[in-house]
Amino acid sequence: MNYRRFGRTNWNVSEVGYGMWGLASWMGSEEREVENALEKAVDLGCNFFDTAWGYGTGKSEQILGKLLKQHAEKTLYTATKIPPKNFKWPSKPTYTIADCFPASHIIEYTEKSLKNLGVECIDLQQFHVWEDSWANSDQWKNAIEKLKKEGKVKHFGISVNRWEPDNVLATLKTGLIDAVQVIYNIFDQAPGDNLFPLCRLLDVGVIARVPFDEGTLTGTLTKETTFPKDDWRSTYFVRENLNTSVDHADALKPVVPKGMTMAELALRFILCNEDVHTIIPGMRKVKNVETNMTASDGKKLEKEVEFALKKHRWDRTPTAWSQ
Repeated sequence: MNYRRFGRTNWNVSEVGYGMWGLASWMGSEEREVENALEKAVDLGCNFFDTAWGYGTGKSEQILGKLLKQHAEKTLYTATKIPPKNFKWPSKPTYTIADCFPASHIIEYTEKSLKNLGVECIDLQQFHVWEDSWANSDQWKNAIEKLKKEGKVKHFGISVNRWEPDNVLATLKTGLIDAVQVIYNIFDQAPGDNLFPLCRLLDVGVIARVPFDEGTLTGTLTKETTFPKDDWRSTYFVRENLNTSVDHADALKPVVPKGMTMAELALRFILCNEDVHTIIPGMRKVKNVETNMTASDGKKLEKEVEFALKKHRWDRTPTAWSQ
């Protein structure tokens, strides 16, 4: 495992972190399997774990808390998220800070997360949705100042809405946000336009989420793929999105180097960008952990491959199903 400096926090975080959404709220998450996968990640050098209260109403945080207790001798960085007060993902321009993050709500859910994680201080507390129009609101500023002063949170971050990488720029300029989490992958390259240069200038840590485009970039989806009704992906991969996604994945297949899977290519593409400090793929099985962690071996893609992948940029805008 290789490590990168996580912005002005000065943490050295594993290039491949652990996204814990699927461990509490998707189908097929058996407890023993989850525990084994997390243990394997720690064994392989992963030290950055991203969860949220919204993942199973605290269940994912509790799972992480158990892991932290079992490895109290290790430095494992904990990142979680405050759900919006209206419990609607993503936020919309019409929502106010009072709708989503009044000061009392920020404090209340930070306390809940502290209890679930079993820690006295959260390394990185993030806002689970965001609107840049809230940048100058005193509500969130007063709350994070209080929590930091009380020693309950070290750093604050923002998880940017899907396909809205610029919807945080003014907020970053306040100097109060130390990390940003954004969708960045072979298709979603827009963060490189404005967000990454600003993060570099301000020394803000960058977390790349959804490296496989919710599964499209594994190359395993077909136009006949279906998901159970209680699986979130059944509402995301509506026919319109599934068909187009498969077409884009198929167009990418000729670029995949011999002996490499599309999933590995997806991770290595992200790691070619030094502006990204850690990637957080979702991993529910030991075999997924083992496979994904191997991408952090210091080997870069050939320049011609990296250049070819940049041509597969796919700019999208939020829709009713994109969530």
